[in-house]
Amino acid sequence: MNHRFHSDILVIGSGAAGLTLALQLAREGTVNVLSKNAVNEGSTWFAQGGIAAVLDDEDTIEAHVADTLNAGAGLCHEDAVRFTVERSREAIRWLIDQGVNFTREHGGDYHLTQEGGHSHRRIIHSADATGEAVHSTLIDRVRAEPNIRLYENHVALNLISQADKGSAKLRCTGAYALNRDDDHVHVFQARVVVLATGGASKVYLYTSNPDSASGDGIAMAWRAGCRVANMEFNQFHPTCLYHPRAKTFLITEALRGEGAYLRLPNGERFMHRFDERGELAPRDIVARAIDHEMKRLGCDCLYLDISHKPPEFIAEHFPTVKARCEEFGIDITKEPIPVVPAAHYTCGGVVVDHHGQTDLLNLYAIGETSFTGLHGANRMASNSLLECIVYARSAAQHIGEHLPTIPAPEESPAWDESRVTNSDEDVIISHNWDELRRFMWDYVGIVRTHKRLERATHRIKLLQREIAEYYSNYKVSSDLIELRNLTMVAELIIRSAIARKESRGLHFSLDFPDRSPIARDTMLVPMNFAGQNIIVNKE
Repeated sequence: MNHRFHSDILVIGSGAAGLTLALQLAREGTVNVLSKNAVNEGSTWFAQGGIAAVLDDEDTIEAHVADTLNAGAGLCHEDAVRFTVERSREAIRWLIDQGVNFTREHGGDYHLTQEGGHSHRRIIHSADATGEAVHSTLIDRVRAEPNIRLYENHVALNLISQADKGSAKLRCTGAYALNRDDDHVHVFQARVVVLATGGASKVYLYTSNPDSASGDGIAMAWRAGCRVANMEFNQFHPTCLYHPRAKTFLITEALRGEGAYLRLPNGERFMHRFDERGELAPRDIVARAIDHEMKRLGCDCLYLDISHKPPEFIAEHFPTVKARCEEFGIDITKEPIPVVPAAHYTCGGVVVDHHGQTDLLNLYAIGETSFTGLHGANRMASNSLLECIVYARSAAQHIGEHLPTIPAPEESPAWDESRVTNSDEDVIISHNWDELRRFMWDYVGIVRTHKRLERATHRIKLLQREIAEYYSNYKVSSDLIELRNLTMVAELIIRSAIARKESRGLHFSLDFPDRSPIARDTMLVPMNFAGQNIIVNKE
C-alpha cells in the first residue's frame, strides 16, 4: 500500500545538519525526518576529528578566516567564510547546551587540538569520536521532541514540485520515498523541504564514507532544476586504514596535528619535500604527496607513525583509532599505521545562499549536500561539521520566519507502480555499481588528464542509458535509487572537471598543471533551471 504523510517541514537526511535544523524548528511546526538507514549510520556518526571554532583567547576570527581562504586556493567566498567563522562560538555553545560532552583538559578547560591548514589550536573535540558524541546527543534530543517524527529506512527518490500561486515559479512541496521495510514508495508532503543527505564520495571505489554517501540530495536537486557548483573538487582524505578486512576506516587528521609522522616503507619521512608545513600541510597536498610516492615506489600503502608519543597520551587522545587498529593486530603505540588516500568529502554541491535556500522555492540544502562557498577548492579540516551547524541554524531561522506565510501543498499523485515488474536481473545493478566506482577512481581521481575524463564521459553515458531503461521497467530498490543518483552525480563531477582548464586545490590535471590567475567557480545550470537568481559567482 502507498501511504501519504504530511508535515510543515520535511527534512531528508538525519546527520548533524538535518537534526540540528529539525530541533531548531520543533517549536515552529511539525517536522518529518527521513533517514535512509538507521539514524546512526550516516557520515556524521563516523567523524573523528572535531569542529573548528575560535574559542581560545589567542586565536582570532581573522586568523580562522585567513587559514580557510588559504586552504581554499582562491575559490572560497569570503562572505561565506566570515558568515561561518563569526558564528562558530555560538554554534559550539548551542551544542554544549544540547549536552555534547567535549574533551576537557585536566584543569577543566576544553582541550583544543590543531589540524592541517590551521595556524592555531582551534579544534574542539570529544576524544577521537566527535561525530558520535554530537550525533548521539542530537538523536536523543530529536527522539524526545513530540513535534519531530523520524522515519528510518526511507530512501528519497524524487522531489515533488507544484506551481506557486503567488508567483510564476515552481515550489517544492515534498518527496517520494521508498520504505525499505515494506518495499513501497510513499508520498511525504510539506510546506518546506530541506535536503541534508550528505555528500557523494561513494562514487569512488575507495572512500572513508559509509554506503549512504551516494549524492542523493545533489542528484534530486539537479533533476528538480537547481544549479550545482564546483563538483570537481572531491577531497581525498590522505590517511585511511589500509587492511584487507578494514572497511572505510578513517585515521583522523588529529594524529598529524598531535605530531604523527608520515613515513615511506623504509621509515623515511617525505612530506618536507612537498610542503614546508610537512605533515600539517592541507589535505590536498598530503593526499597528492602520498599518491605520488605510492606510484613512484609501486607500493600498496605508506605509513602514519605516532609511536614516538607516550602510550598514555595516545590512549587518552585516540582511543577509537587505537582500539580499531588493535582489531587488526596493529599496536599504534609501538608501530606505524598502514594508510592510503580515499575519497572523503564533496566540496561542491547544490547552490545556496546564507540561509540555505536553493534555486527552487521552499527547497533548502544544508551540510555536505550544499555549496555555500565556504570550502573553495579544498575544505580545511573540521570546517565541515561547523558548516553543518551554522547553516542549519541559519536555515531554520529563515524557515521559521517565513513558514506562517507558506500555504499547505495541494495533494500530489501517488507513486505509480502499476506498469513495472520485479527484476530478476539484479546482477546488472551490482555490475554497473562496481564499474562506475572503478572508472571514477581510475579516470577522475586524485590526478586527472583530459583523455581520462573523455573516457569517463563515454562510460557514464552508456551506464546512464542502461540504468534509465532499468528504472523505467522495474520496481525501484534502494540499490537502484542510489546507482541512479551516483551516475547523475558522476556526470556532474566529470563535466565540472572537464570545464576547469587549470590545476587548483583538489583538482589536479596533468594537462593543465598551472593555476589560472582568475579564480572562477564551475557553475552547472540544468535545462529546467528553477531560477531564483541567487548570485554566488565570483571572478
